[in-house]
Amino acid sequence: MRAPRLERQREVVGWLLRCYPVSFLVLAPYVLMIFPMAVFHRNPDTGFIVLLVGLALAGSFSVESVSLLFGRPDPQWRHGMRQATARYPAIYPVARLVTVTSIVVDLLGAYLGRGSIVAQIYGEVPDGPMVALTKLFSGWAALGFALLVASHLGGRLSRAKLYGWLAALVASQTIVTLLTALTAPLISFVFFTVAAGAVCGVFRLRYLLLGTVVLVLVWPTMFAYRNGIREEQGIAVDSAVTATDRMRLDRQLTAVEGIEVPVDLGQPGLTDHLRYGLIPRILDSDRPALSTGQQINQFLGGGPTSASSFLLLGNIWFFAGPVGVVAVHAFWAGFVALLLRWRARPGPARPG
Repeated sequence: MRAPRLERQREVVGWLLRCYPVSFLVLAPYVLMIFPMAVFHRNPDTGFIVLLVGLALAGSFSVESVSLLFGRPDPQWRHGMRQATARYPAIYPVARLVTVTSIVVDLLGAYLGRGSIVAQIYGEVPDGPMVALTKLFSGWAALGFALLVASHLGGRLSRAKLYGWLAALVASQTIVTLLTALTAPLISFVFFTVAAGAVCGVFRLRYLLLGTVVLVLVWPTMFAYRNGIREEQGIAVDSAVTATDRMRLDRQLTAVEGIEVPVDLGQPGLTDHLRYGLIPRILDSDRPALSTGQQINQFLGGGPTSASSFLLLGNIWFFAGPVGVVAVHAFWAGFVALLLRWRARPGPARPG
């Protein structure tokens, strides 16, 4: 009796992940980390967090619900993925090439000073042809993981080897964190892999829970080591801010409450997005480094040698207001829905 009920629950969860992937990605970190922190610490602004998440879900859930009228992702996703990759026998070799390249280039770039805390605070961009070359491969770690997942779902890569490659990617990003004294890129990469892996069914729930516990346990050591590196490089560190304080993501998010939004800090416009997003710096070496985090910190009364963030939802609220929160998530929900249904491509997977 218990087995059929468990199987039905898995089918329901799988259906939700296939039909509402963006809503799942929006809600998951708040359910797993931010809401529990707010409740445990009795954050008086918990209602504001609920408001922000509700606005984001209003944009994504509504668009994803409407998209169901145009068809639903195929529940036989593994069979569809195998068919989709059958014509590309070289997908796994390409995945290995991209992954190895990303590891080597990210480590080399960090060693040369690209993306370091010094470059972020003082706006100093390291010069040299090798630094410029490494910038051309920014983001390849995520691309490599995506290709590895496709190789696994296509039957060309075992789960054990997939986990091995993922461990290598995480290890390289950890070394990059130690070299640059910035933890945000590592956290972003881990979140991407967890989210993508959960939607595609390559991670089991117990592994995700175990990983969350491990991250919480190692964070104080990583935080102290990061601060030590910053102090060695002459960067001021606020000793009053502890590792536990930095884990209070609920408080970081609610810091934006009470600010009249949207706020114009001279953030990049459309032409700037195209310039920074499409033109390699090697062809545009004179452009200044982006410093939105520093601008937010100065807006809050801090100095130019530090950066602040309200997390993704809070930043969207800060710069675009409530309408922006809804519109941004509606756009991405529509974009993902289009990808999942374009020419009957296989949809995202349910949990394995």
